[in-house]
This record gives sequence, C-alpha cells and structure tokens, in this order.
Amino acid sequence: MISVSFTQDSPRNMGTTNVIDVAAGLIFRDERLLLAQRHSHAHLGDLWEFPGGKREGNETFEEALVRELEEELGVLVEVKSMVFEITHSYPEKTVSLKFFKCSLIRGEPKAIDCQDLAWVGSKELSKYSFPEADAGLIELLESDFDLWG
Repeated sequence: MISVSFTQDSPRNMGTTNVIDVAAGLIFRDERLLLAQRHSHAHLGDLWEFPGGKREGNETFEEALVRELEEELGVLVEVKSMVFEITHSYPEKTVSLKFFKCSLIRGEPKAIDCQDLAWVGSKELSKYSFPEADAGLIELLESDFDLWG
C-alpha cells in the first residue's frame, strides 16, 4: 500500500494555528469507490468528498472515522491502512486530512448526513467536483489502480 504525505499552504494562511483534524474513508466495492456529496449549506457545499469527519477529543483518526461513518452512512467499517494525508489551508480554515482504506463490515451506505452518495469507477472521478484538498488523492487514485482492488 502506498502512503503519501505532504503539506499544501496558501501564502495568506501560513502560520495558521487552528487546524481541524479530519479522517476520511476510501470504501471500495467491485472496483468502485464510495463518494458522498456535501450538504448545500455546509462549507464547500455541493462538492463530492470521501466520507468521514472531524476528530473529537482524544479520538484517534481511526476511531473518528468509524464513528463518523456510522453516524453519516449507517455502516460499520474496519479501518485498514492510511493511503494519503495532507494539511491544506482554505481562506477560512486549515484542515489536516488522513485518508484510510476501509472495508464494510455491516450495513449498506445510506445518505443519512450527506446530500447524496455515489459508487464510481476510476475513470469516472473526473466527472465529480471535489474540494481542493482532495486533488493529490484524486491524482493518486487515477494513477494507482492497485488501490481499487
């Protein structure tokens, strides 16, 4: 499994100290990847993302991911290896994202706390609009087909 890590800062946000930790899941099934669409009223509304959410308190990223996927999609997952991480600064906040490959253990994903869900193949990713912070992961997913297996 490939793990990639880098930091991406915009000049106006250098030195930002309030970083939000976010865990996101890469859930594959039949060579398709699960995407969630952000609510229209949310930060980066209507964009597509990899489901997950903010780390709370003393949770590990993995614990946060299990909790968030249960709350948002109604599924239980096993968190596998970390595939990609990035710290990205938007004008209004900085996020530290860790993306983990996950296996569904129980449940069928439902759009409980997101606008919509989609299962997409590697060649379909370019049809979806993602937050800037996901750009490096998208490139990796479009070039490393071993991740899809």
